[in-house]
Amino acid sequence: MITAERPTGAPALALPWTAPTIRHGRESLQRAGDRLWRVLDERGSIRGHLRVVADPLGIRYRAERLQTSTGLFLLVGEFWDADDAVAALRF
Repeated sequence: MITAERPTGAPALALPWTAPTIRHGRESLQRAGDRLWRVLDERGSIRGHLRVVADPLGIRYRAERLQTSTGLFLLVGEFWDADDAVAALRF
């Protein structure tokens, strides 16, 4: 088995993720984690979450809802466009 090792004491590479650009002004994003944003409507109510996922073909945007009874995120859909992911949380 081959394993990659980094030199002792070398910091792990961490690039900060910027908020995805939403072209439609109906919702706004609020950072909730490293690659996770809360999707807020005009009143400030949480519609769901937008998670950025690295894919071999590019960046994907995952629309998720928190199921309060279990504390787990439920996948609504995965999209190539952040606006499409946010639109899926409107219903």
